[in-house]
Amino acid sequence: MSQWTILCDFDGTIAGDDVTDVLLSRLAAPEWKRIEADWQRGVIGSRECMTQQVALIDASRQTVDALLDTLPIDPGFPDFVAEARRQDMSVMVVSDGLDYAISRILARHGLGHLPVRANHVVHDGVRGWSMLSPYAYAGCAAASGTCKCSIASQHADTLLVGDGRSDFCVADSADYVFAKHRLITHCRGLGIPHQPIADFHEARSLLARLPELAMARAVAC
Repeated sequence: MSQWTILCDFDGTIAGDDVTDVLLSRLAAPEWKRIEADWQRGVIGSRECMTQQVALIDASRQTVDALLDTLPIDPGFPDFVAEARRQDMSVMVVSDGLDYAISRILARHGLGHLPVRANHVVHDGVRGWSMLSPYAYAGCAAASGTCKCSIASQHADTLLVGDGRSDFCVADSADYVFAKHRLITHCRGLGIPHQPIADFHEARSLLARLPELAMARAVAC
């Protein structure tokens, strides 16, 4: 049996808040809201949206770090990671968010060893910030900064744990889905087999059943 790879979204899934939106609402020029509206209307993709928004952040690294250090994660996530490791499953954080924010928050909870695939943030050393997208893919249907479908295709057996719009495309190609919030509605609407979860405590209890759940999905499809 091949090893399962668990692809975990970050904003709204591991973290309770959308960390990028918190940074923008506190530290960016108000123009970020107009750019967000363009993305929500489908005028631009998420990569273009976030590239423009991150450039509007005006803050020192110390200010950004102080804000990030106030943001919590799902309290069940560390135990979920430990249980996945016990069952010989690997966990990767795959996010259309910002790698600097993700890595700092994870490290605060003793999870700095987890691999992170996300947009790369560059600080100019003063108050300016910019964003690069090393995991973008030219054929990405959502024009995302991080193409989760491309990353999922590199692994044999994948469990997606996600909550929202950046997880919609990959939900249909992952071998199974643990869904929160808007991803539940999306999966139900398209008939994608999934397990609704409230938090990572619940997700942890389901890991032992993952091969069984995935087999049921394969049969259903």
